Amino acid sequence: MPYLVSSDLPEQPAGERFRALLAREDILQLPGAHSGMAALQARAAGFEGLYLSGAAMTASMGIPDLGIITVDEVSFFIRQIARASGLPLLVDGDTGYGEALNVMHMVRAFEEAGAGAVHIEDQLLPKKCGHLNDKKLADARDMAAKVAAAAKARRHLYLIARTDAAASEGIDGAVERARLYVEAGADAIFPEALTTAEMFREFARRMPGVPLLANMTEFGRTPFFTAREFREMGYRMVIWPVSSLRVANKAQEKLYATLRHNGSTEAMLTEMQTRAELYDTIGLGEYEALDASIVATILPDGAR
Repeated sequence: MPYLVSSDLPEQPAGERFRALLAREDILQLPGAHSGMAALQARAAGFEGLYLSGAAMTASMGIPDLGIITVDEVSFFIRQIARASGLPLLVDGDTGYGEALNVMHMVRAFEEAGAGAVHIEDQLLPKKCGHLNDKKLADARDMAAKVAAAAKARRHLYLIARTDAAASEGIDGAVERARLYVEAGADAIFPEALTTAEMFREFARRMPGVPLLANMTEFGRTPFFTAREFREMGYRMVIWPVSSLRVANKAQEKLYATLRHNGSTEAMLTEMQTRAELYDTIGLGEYEALDASIVATILPDGAR
């Protein structure tokens, strides 16, 4: 029960715990979790770190991923995931929500909400999903200034710089930008929307010693690779940003269609999480036991 009992809270800041996971031999696998419930289910499956995708977050709010949400809205998602799971969380920081001072505010707000890491990208607003066309890139030095501002503001947050340059500037441009961002203070680099194994390997070959993050999103420009394959190509982290939301949305779509057609949910019972499974996942019994251990009934005078 990491949220309510202080003795169960992690002693290290989330950023330090994220770095400790990354220091291990194997690739760090970070599935997307768009809610506290998804975070609990990912933890139960054995994952030790999570990713909060801007695309999944905004889609869960019913709006597109165009950089139109605020730092406070993202912080709400961070808090619920960090509280529910207690796991180090990598957060999609989009373009940093503005310029240098805005980026610094984002870093402080995300740290306070419980994030362990953040990545910011070198697109211009309105930003797009990295696997779409016609992305507009910021000047590399303007992006480097944002990275430097984030590095100056952080206390423990692990800082990843994302570059979307491969689509328009090729590997040469993406590598040049990445090197500049590392010089500015980035701990790691996220080369977005690479399209072949050869591109992944070449980028890693030209960024020796720099931790790299791979994005394994469905229905995008990147072919399917396993976590082990990314590790062999030279990558230290991999995210599956929207997978949980896609599965959940498809299931909900089927539920509503069935309910509308039948006027009943009975046909969907075998596909539902049961009441017992729900309570077990959210730890209802633990909360009740905690409550009972603290709150005792005090009888009024004369009632003994």
